[in-house]
Amino acid sequence: MSSPLMEYLGIAGMDVAYLFIAIFVLLIAIIVLLIVQMVKYSKLKKKYEKFMKGKDAKSLEQDIIALFEDNKFIKNENEKNRKDIREILRRMEYCYQKIGLVKYDAFQQMGGKLSFCLCLLDNKNSGFILNSVHSSDGCYSYTKEIKKGESEISLGEEEKKALDMAMGY
Repeated sequence: MSSPLMEYLGIAGMDVAYLFIAIFVLLIAIIVLLIVQMVKYSKLKKKYEKFMKGKDAKSLEQDIIALFEDNKFIKNENEKNRKDIREILRRMEYCYQKIGLVKYDAFQQMGGKLSFCLCLLDNKNSGFILNSVHSSDGCYSYTKEIKKGESEISLGEEEKKALDMAMGY
């Protein structure tokens, strides 16, 4: 079969069956591409409907503005929290953080280790030692000031142990 159009395209001597097969293959490829596009469109449409469910353009704009306001509020709160944390850390330098406790028997005739030395130090190793001596006559408590890990008054053996324990030695 020969026609002026086939001659013009240069396929006049070609068998028509080959031409139909080529057109059929192209048709199948187009159908496959169409199905792929329909699936993608369906997924996109579902996402869009979920996003726009019950909303118009104005309410969506209000939601976006509300999100920006929430974000601004969260940033302000975050900055406030950072300042508060810095202030807490600054104050903690002067709080007692290190503790040393030594229990002992002050007198040979007394048992049960009722006497004790308690050392409380801040971050700069300043604080005090509380020495409580328990005897048969009563209980007596003494304090000694500690500055930078040193005492101006000489320390007893138990007090030195409590100080070393608090300083981490």
